[in-house]
Amino acid sequence: MELAAIALFLVAGLASLFMAWVIGAGSSGATPFAPAVGANAIPTMQAAFLVGLLGFAGAITQGANVSATVGSGLIGGVEIPAVGVIVILFVGAGLMAIGIRTGYPIATAFTVTGAVVGVGLALGGTPAWATYQQVGAVWVLTPIVGGGIAYGIASVLPRPDAPETVTVPMLAAVVGVVLANVEFALLGPGGTMGSLTGAVGRQLGSSGVVTTVGVSVAVGVVIAALVRWDISRDEAGGLRRVLLVLGSLVAFSAGGSQVGLAVGPLLPLFSTVGALSPAVILAGGGVGILAGSWLGAPRMIKSLAQDYSALGPRRSIAALVPAFLIAQVAVLLGVPVSFNEIIVSGIVGGGAAVGGGSAVDPRKLLVTVGAWAGSLGLSFVVGYGVMTGLQVA
Repeated sequence: MELAAIALFLVAGLASLFMAWVIGAGSSGATPFAPAVGANAIPTMQAAFLVGLLGFAGAITQGANVSATVGSGLIGGVEIPAVGVIVILFVGAGLMAIGIRTGYPIATAFTVTGAVVGVGLALGGTPAWATYQQVGAVWVLTPIVGGGIAYGIASVLPRPDAPETVTVPMLAAVVGVVLANVEFALLGPGGTMGSLTGAVGRQLGSSGVVTTVGVSVAVGVVIAALVRWDISRDEAGGLRRVLLVLGSLVAFSAGGSQVGLAVGPLLPLFSTVGALSPAVILAGGGVGILAGSWLGAPRMIKSLAQDYSALGPRRSIAALVPAFLIAQVAVLLGVPVSFNEIIVSGIVGGGAAVGGGSAVDPRKLLVTVGAWAGSLGLSFVVGYGVMTGLQVA
C-alpha cells in the first residue's frame, strides 16, 4: 500500500475515533442516565463514569448490526473511499460537537445518515429506498411510541389503586423477558450472536417456541420477584435501584447502537485491504465512546436532566422503559437511531402525564426538534457539497 493511502486510512481511523468520542460525550454518554440524574438517584460524574463502561461493553457485544447498515446499507452501487469516510465522520462529529457546545442534543443518527447519503450520492451511488423507509419509520414512530408508553406508565405509577409493589415489578418483568431474548456476541453457536434463551435451549438439548417462552417467562418472574421484594422492604431505595438498573441497560444499548455510527463507514473500507477485523474496529469505537463519556458527557447529562422536565423516580422509570425497548428493536433491525430522540420523547411523555404542559419547557423542545430536522438536512447538503468539490478539485 502506498504511503498516501496509508495516511488516508490513518486519518479515517482518527476521524472515526473522534466521532466515537463525540457520541460518548453526547447522545450515548448523556442520555441513558439523564433521567436518573434528574431524579437525584446518582450524581452526574458517577453517571458519566458508569455509562462509559457500559457503552463500551454494548459496543463490542451488540454493535455489528447497526455498523453494517451504516457501512453498506444506506447507499448502493459505490464503495466509499477513505476521503469520503473522512468527510462523513467529520461532518457528523462537527455537528454533534456544536450541539454539545450549545447544550442542545443534536441527533447523531440524523447527522451521520445524512452525511453518508450525501457523500454516497455525490460519488454516483444509488439511494437505498427500502432502507430509508425502514429507518424513517423508526425515526417517526420513536417519539410517538416512546412518548406514548412513557405517558401511560407515568399515568399509572402514582395512582393509589395501582400499588408500586405490583406495577414496578410488572414493568421489570417485561424488561426481563426482552433481555432474555436480546442477542449478544459469543452467546450463539461457535461464538456467534445469540440470546440467553437460545443458549439455555442448547444446554437443555431442546429448542423452539416452547423453550423460548419458558425461559423468557422464568427470567421475567425471577426479576419481578426480586424487584417486588426490594420495593416492599424499602420503597424509595427500591425505586432508585430499579432506575439505576434501567439506566445501565439503556447505556449498554446505547453503546451497541451508537458505535455503528462511528465505525460503520470504516468497515467496508478496511475490509477491502484486510487490515483490521470488524471486532477490533468495534472495540476501537467502544474505547472512543468510553473516553467521550468520561470526559465530555457531564454537560449534556445536566442539560437533559434539568432542562426538559421536572423528573422524579417514577417519571424517570417511565422514560427509561420505552428507551430500552426501542433501543433493542433498533439494534435487532440494524437501524441507526438517535438516543437523544428516544430519551427526550420519554422525558416529555412522562412529564406531560403528571405535570401537563407546565412540566415541559416548550421553547427548549421546539428548538431541539428543529435542531434534529436541521441536522439531517444540513449534514446531507454539506456531505454532498464537500465530496462534489473534492472530486472537481
